[in-house]
Amino acid sequence: MRHTVLKLFLVLALVSVSCRAFGQYDRDVFYYRGRQALADGKYAASIENFNILASLDTTDHLTYFFRGIAKYNLGDIRGARKDFNTTVRLNPVFTSGYHYRAITESQFGEYDKALEDYDTAIMLRPGYEGIYYSRGVTYFLAQQFDKALEDFDWYIRRQPKDPSAYLNRGACHLFLSDTTMALKDYDKAIELDRYEPEGYIRRGKLYAARGADSLALRDMDKAVELDTTNTLAYFNRALLLFEMHDFRRAMADLDKVLAYEPGNALTLYNRSLISAQLGDYESALSDMDRVININPRNVLAYFNRASFFIEMERWRDALEDYDMAIELYPDFAKAYQNRSYVESMLGMTRESRQDYETARRKVQEYRDANASAEGSFADTTRKYSSLLALDADFAKKDFDDELLQHRDIDIKLKPLYRFVLSREKGNASYALSRRYENALIDKFMDDLPVPVSVSDRDTTLYAAGYSQSSGALSSVGTLDEARTAFLKALDDVSSRRYSNAMEHYGQAVDAEKHDRYEKMYDAFYLMNRAVLRADMIDFIASMESNVQTLSMDDKGAARARVKDQVTRTYDYSEAIADMEESARIFGDSPYVHYDLGNLYCLSSRLVESIGSYTEAIRLYPAMGDAYYNRGLVQIYLKDKEKGCIDLSVAGELGVAEAYGVIKKYCVEEND
Repeated sequence: MRHTVLKLFLVLALVSVSCRAFGQYDRDVFYYRGRQALADGKYAASIENFNILASLDTTDHLTYFFRGIAKYNLGDIRGARKDFNTTVRLNPVFTSGYHYRAITESQFGEYDKALEDYDTAIMLRPGYEGIYYSRGVTYFLAQQFDKALEDFDWYIRRQPKDPSAYLNRGACHLFLSDTTMALKDYDKAIELDRYEPEGYIRRGKLYAARGADSLALRDMDKAVELDTTNTLAYFNRALLLFEMHDFRRAMADLDKVLAYEPGNALTLYNRSLISAQLGDYESALSDMDRVININPRNVLAYFNRASFFIEMERWRDALEDYDMAIELYPDFAKAYQNRSYVESMLGMTRESRQDYETARRKVQEYRDANASAEGSFADTTRKYSSLLALDADFAKKDFDDELLQHRDIDIKLKPLYRFVLSREKGNASYALSRRYENALIDKFMDDLPVPVSVSDRDTTLYAAGYSQSSGALSSVGTLDEARTAFLKALDDVSSRRYSNAMEHYGQAVDAEKHDRYEKMYDAFYLMNRAVLRADMIDFIASMESNVQTLSMDDKGAARARVKDQVTRTYDYSEAIADMEESARIFGDSPYVHYDLGNLYCLSSRLVESIGSYTEAIRLYPAMGDAYYNRGLVQIYLKDKEKGCIDLSVAGELGVAEAYGVIKKYCVEEND
């Protein structure tokens, strides 16, 4: 069962933990704001306040505990576990610290560690029901169903009105093959909460397994009625309708799922099979193409797409897909058998005979091995064209990494940094925001007659500020030629005169320099010119509806025939040359290295981009954007663990978008 109910008991935890007096007003304020934001579900705001508290006092365990809860609720399981680790280190007798750390460990499949923490928590606080509930969930995930049942029994004796406990105990009974007791628990859960769709979905699936289709359909209809946005209800009803041969209604339900979750690979797979059943092979191909684009190693997707090609008499395409299915799973007897047929249609008599003999031999090997799990693909009696449920064998094998995740979307990098005109000089008291300070950068900005700052936007000026800055720019005669040209370029960018700006940046770079500071300032002129070059490329790309983003799909592995997925590559070489020269002149600027990382990334030099982001982080450890972008690149390069850690840090440093990405790519699916 994938959708196991897990209760965090956040309210109980919040009530049970007393607020420690900080002794200072500012700490009290941040603590109150953090707790209030947590209670209101404003988790990012809560983290911001607890970040400030952590900078004021690194010894308070409650700061890290509550921040960990906020991170957990944002899907940042790694970050939450890190904070709970700190919590129990600072206070080894804090029960909730062990309880919540165990929950995070369970999410990662580290069940032995989780159970140790639950035991410690129970030793510290034996009568706390929530710990037994959570431990029951962990036992369930660890497939220790008897022990899970004991914990849920214990919990239900003390909390007999909690419907979620009955749902979980029912799941335990189901996995212990006691469908009668499972049904009783599902009935009880529904009795306690008639407005929760989960009970109806669970009971409906059980009815369907018993062959009671009308009762199953009644429950699925009720679940949809209670929550018209519940994709799980639509998905399971679609499976039931398919088995009842109501293909068009099944299709309509899968359409509903995809309206809410466009990148749901398992739903796309099932819809593809239904389209094929209805004879709509073009639609079937379109959906299966997306499945393969999401997961290029899905054996069944290639196998079934090949069958579509056969129906369309596209023999060569079918042959390629069977080749890929066999490459991915060499014991797939049915694939050899079908490839033999395709080869015979192509006049490849010798190859056809060889594949037929291979298929026959592998089926015999499968039977001799008593139908071991390892040989499941050799069993030609399996219905490979059947729809897959969330908990089906093949679904787990082929969809685990992508299930309910949107791998086929684009996620934009955080933008480039540059010098811009600003309304006022920077405020030095802005210390808690972790503003980057560098002597040369600060001197450069302080010596200019108009306010200038470093930003990821082309200007921080409001419309009312243009006249003031323009007036100041008219009186820059005392400046050297380079800085005068540079300020004119900034004014040009603010007014969207990009050609003029490029000319003025060139003048700033080429101007004669008289002292070492002026020569060092070339790094800033080059950085801005590089950014402008990149911005102009992106502008052109946007005109072509082809904005450069870091794409999370595996387009490089997609079939060449999917023409609409081919993207144009833009030339960032001039921008990169400027930024590399800037880094050579002044290598201590994190902004330059960060920008270089972006440009490398947009040029598909991904390994080099990671190096640049790493250098930016070394120079400026609080640069959340660098962690965010490096995390995206690492996930793209299949280093999920490092990528998700980086995204967690980015979120902690104030990059709110990180938590949306974490939910899509970093949520563990171990249950």
